[in-house]
Amino acid sequence: MTVPIAIIGTGIAGLSAAQALHQAGHAVQLFDKARGPGGRVSSKRSEAGALDLGAQYFTARDRRFVSQVQQWKEAGHVAEWKPALYNCKGGQLSPSPDEQTRWVGTPRMGAIARAMLDELPSTFSCRITEVFHGASLWHLLDAEGNQHGPFSHVVIAVPPAQATALLATAPKLAAVTAGVQMEPTWAVALAFDEALNTAMQGCFVQDSALDWVARNRSKPGRDDARDTWVLHATSAWSKEHLDLPKEAVIDHLHGAFAEILDCAMPAPSFSQAHRWLYARPAGGRDLGALADAHLGLYACGDWCMSGRVEGAWLSGHDAARRLLEHLQ
Repeated sequence: MTVPIAIIGTGIAGLSAAQALHQAGHAVQLFDKARGPGGRVSSKRSEAGALDLGAQYFTARDRRFVSQVQQWKEAGHVAEWKPALYNCKGGQLSPSPDEQTRWVGTPRMGAIARAMLDELPSTFSCRITEVFHGASLWHLLDAEGNQHGPFSHVVIAVPPAQATALLATAPKLAAVTAGVQMEPTWAVALAFDEALNTAMQGCFVQDSALDWVARNRSKPGRDDARDTWVLHATSAWSKEHLDLPKEAVIDHLHGAFAEILDCAMPAPSFSQAHRWLYARPAGGRDLGALADAHLGLYACGDWCMSGRVEGAWLSGHDAARRLLEHLQ
């Protein structure tokens, strides 16, 4: 009987590692505390439709990821997004000269994760709290007290604060993850029954509580009945207002949005707020992935790289490569 490899976390990094290991002929078992895959590329279902509250789009620069994106495009999982993009500085809007290629999942960002997961064995709504060794194999303990295993290796693909707790048996790796600081982001979705009077479909914002705004229906494959917008607050504002009630966050960011558009801003017919505690790493890194090949423990995530979707995919790919090299 083949002993599988455990992968904790089904964001892009965990899914990337799982795909690479599966394609190399190894059995994998994925675990995630959420109800579905994707992490920050997952989409939230709501009465206003599917909302991309996390990653808004992604770019592709590394040739390996470019090749992967082309495969997703051919399969219909992603499409290029060409928004009317603006900058806002000091309350003044101006068209953005940024012409890089932006990709989005279709019909929602979460489609990428669903495609990557495919039929790989996975257990959701399961928060792993401990990774421990027994009889030369690995076992996992979840928050309900259930034990999972045995596993030959473990790939930990969760935010660094959570990874640190799971790496108790690998102090050197835990010391690295403990030193990674993540920045939070408040995200708000607002839906309007009548379309707002603006040509803007995406905007990079400065000198505001807001960092980014996007018109959801401008993305390919969306069929929003209402004019739905996603607003992201800056890391600094989010950190300062981390425990603000969601209603207050919505009110404040709605007001900041109205200031940017400088047009009659009606009350939204729908609003939702989501707090991403671990939205992006503070400062750039190029760790690839963390590995203790002797123990059989690996850690990966966007925090190992750029904080972008591409960085997450490359980190998971690197974790799988290191594991496979050790097996040779």
